[in-house]
Amino acid sequence: MDPLRQEILIGSHTVVVKVGTNVLTDDKGSLVPERLQSLTDQLQRIRNRGVKVALVSSGAIGAGVGRLALPRRPADLRHLQACAAIGQSFLMRAYQECLEKHGTHTAQILLTAGDFDSRSRYLNVRNTIVTLFEWNVLPIINENDTVSVAEIRFGDNDHLAAMVTNLLQAPLLVLLTNVEGLYPGDPRDPAMKKLDTVPLIDGSIMDMAGTSKSALGTGGMRSKLRAARLATAAGESVIMANGSTPGILDAMFAGEPVGTLFLPHGSAMPAWKRWLGFTAQPKGKLIVDGGARKAVEKKGTSLLPIGLVAVHGQFDKGDVVSLVDSDGQEFARGLTNYSAQDAGKILGIRTEQIAEILGLVPYEEIVHRDNLVVTV
Repeated sequence: MDPLRQEILIGSHTVVVKVGTNVLTDDKGSLVPERLQSLTDQLQRIRNRGVKVALVSSGAIGAGVGRLALPRRPADLRHLQACAAIGQSFLMRAYQECLEKHGTHTAQILLTAGDFDSRSRYLNVRNTIVTLFEWNVLPIINENDTVSVAEIRFGDNDHLAAMVTNLLQAPLLVLLTNVEGLYPGDPRDPAMKKLDTVPLIDGSIMDMAGTSKSALGTGGMRSKLRAARLATAAGESVIMANGSTPGILDAMFAGEPVGTLFLPHGSAMPAWKRWLGFTAQPKGKLIVDGGARKAVEKKGTSLLPIGLVAVHGQFDKGDVVSLVDSDGQEFARGLTNYSAQDAGKILGIRTEQIAEILGLVPYEEIVHRDNLVVTV
């Protein structure tokens, strides 16, 4: 048993479990009933411990491919969306049939990126899931592939699972994939040993990710590491493990050192800050100099006009913007007090000069520290 994992599990009152397409389907994309039953049985045992569980499940497109007996996953958008429409209902029915013997009801929640960008829709999603928890229902969440172009072409459910983790302030995110965990090199090399624990996901850890993707899934190791970094930066723990291993969740929740544990490296933050820093998509970028980055990141100050170098994008007062250094690296996000047009007029000047240019001083700060989250 791993004492550190046991401590994390004791504090995990809410858990988000993400299961990948390849965990649920065979090589042709057909759902494997035995795998679904094993997964749901283990999820139920976690729930029996008094833990709230939200399941983020891939597999709709893969299930559609299998139902139609297609020789391969389509490459064009309209066929992918049609496969998702066919497969999603089949996937949900399969989950419900597996959980019926436990007396557990399921609820389908299909989300798009817009649901997270809008603060009101974001809160509505959270309220719905919390209510489902109160009714002892298992929420099953997926990207709405039938309408979400970005998800099918570029996205993945790893990122969605990390955003749901932040949404629920869940202390633990579990990523079930088709590998044992993170390896420093090619996992097919017998000399490579799995990393049991990763304290910080930095550049050296990201470099360990390969670029290969599976035939049915949309993600890869890099997408899982990005999702893990998103969750750990907000103060959550992440465990990535092989979902095809029999009893993997049972072993995990017994405190056994399965998979790779990614430790939180950011302090736990309130829901508002999580939405601002790690969920809402920025409308533009504020390029700042080195002194401004140091002041914002290390000293917790506001962003003042004098530290602003350039403005990119079109945004209005109150929009979410990225704070980016001269190398193009985002280090913070916040709500801007100025539109892109006005911010461009006052970049690099002192506060007392704002009135000379704009005729008034609506705010001394471009982004106030109370409306700002450091994201690195």
